[in-house]
Amino acid sequence: MNGLVRIGVVGIGSMGIKHMKYLFENKITGCRLTAVCDHNLQVMQELSGQYGTEIKLYTNYKEMLESGELDAVLVATPHVSHPEIATYAMNCNLHVLLEKPAGIDVAEVAAMNAEAQARGIVFSMMFNQRTIPIYQQARELIMQGKLGELRRTNWVVTDWFRTQRYYDSNSWRATWRGEGGGILINQATHQLDLWQWMCGMPSRIRAFIYCGKHRMIEVEDEATIYAEYANGASGLFISSVSEYPGTNRLEIIGSEGKIVIEKDILQFTQLAQADDVFNKHEQDMFAKPQYVEQSTPVSYQKFERHQLITQNFIDAIQEGKPLIAPGEEGLCSLRIVKAAYQSASEDSWCNL
Repeated sequence: MNGLVRIGVVGIGSMGIKHMKYLFENKITGCRLTAVCDHNLQVMQELSGQYGTEIKLYTNYKEMLESGELDAVLVATPHVSHPEIATYAMNCNLHVLLEKPAGIDVAEVAAMNAEAQARGIVFSMMFNQRTIPIYQQARELIMQGKLGELRRTNWVVTDWFRTQRYYDSNSWRATWRGEGGGILINQATHQLDLWQWMCGMPSRIRAFIYCGKHRMIEVEDEATIYAEYANGASGLFISSVSEYPGTNRLEIIGSEGKIVIEKDILQFTQLAQADDVFNKHEQDMFAKPQYVEQSTPVSYQKFERHQLITQNFIDAIQEGKPLIAPGEEGLCSLRIVKAAYQSASEDSWCNL
């Protein structure tokens, strides 16, 4: 499109205010912040004193989306409302950047994606951790076949520490009705997205979920997912909000190599021969394959990660650039989360 993309923000909570500020400060090229909306009158009164003469303020998102003053919208409201607001924006022919998760109901999220596709809407998810270079590098190694056939994945991500005060800060937090779940759908949805983005979707999972184990909340604060893939590979995903200092260690093992990511370092081990080839021909019963090992420290970008996703969204609108996190991929991590809840509830395996 010609000219600046006129963008609005719906939902001025902790994340919404962050998005609003960098947009207002013109840190994203090719767009300008035109309007913001939140139903909280006190919040809007406070914003009015700071921005009232420079951006339009609304307390009704439908009124803002129908105003004709926008080309795109960034939605940062509570999870349950994501599909409703995003779909309404699409019906107003607005491009949509949606905070994670895509929603809490798979059917609603699927319908939202169908609407975007039917209308030719640029629809992106705020999966900002896809911009971290070591995960991009890991995915590239896998896509290039450097690991051979996937054998096992293991991700322990327990560095999402949260206090009770965090959960008490808003009535919609840590509730089935407001968030649709706990750590899996809120914090660790980032890693679940990266997990499937790098390794593909599992074919079935078995989950063990604990609600209110270490925090006074009705949803899960600790979860373990065991996964199986179509080719017979296995996976393990463990997350918690009550361990400090937490761990964030990812292992991806294939028939020809291994990736380990921990403490901002990617360690890649490449076997000289694939395991099945070495195993077939080696006669020494204690022999081990030769390998080459390299470590790559993370390199940080000029932009903050949320800003990278927003810039990519604007570039997709302006120039047709591929999205880092297309909207339809929000379904993947949500399907894993919902399958985990079903598995834990029914005490059985759940197919994806």
